[in-house]
Amino acid sequence: MTSYQQLLSQKEELDRLIAQARKTESAAALTSVRQLIKEFGFTAQQVFPWEGEKKAKAPVKYYDPNTGAKWTGRGKPPKWIAGKDYAQFLLAEPMAA
Repeated sequence: MTSYQQLLSQKEELDRLIAQARKTESAAALTSVRQLIKEFGFTAQQVFPWEGEKKAKAPVKYYDPNTGAKWTGRGKPPKWIAGKDYAQFLLAEPMAA
């Protein structure tokens, strides 16, 4: 029967071989990927689609009933509300942008 120390030694050797094979194969895979991207002219969006990461629009918090203008309360205030009391335009419940 193989001893505990012998098994640990074999494990260390296997871990080293695995790391070496991973490094070699990942380098070859990366070269292949770069070559295919260049050959077909893929864009970053095509290779790594990030459509699922879109941020939801902020809800509208302020509304001007005279013009129908809306503002989420984020960023620079629009001209229709700048310098005025925001409370008069505040919606009771935010609505979809």
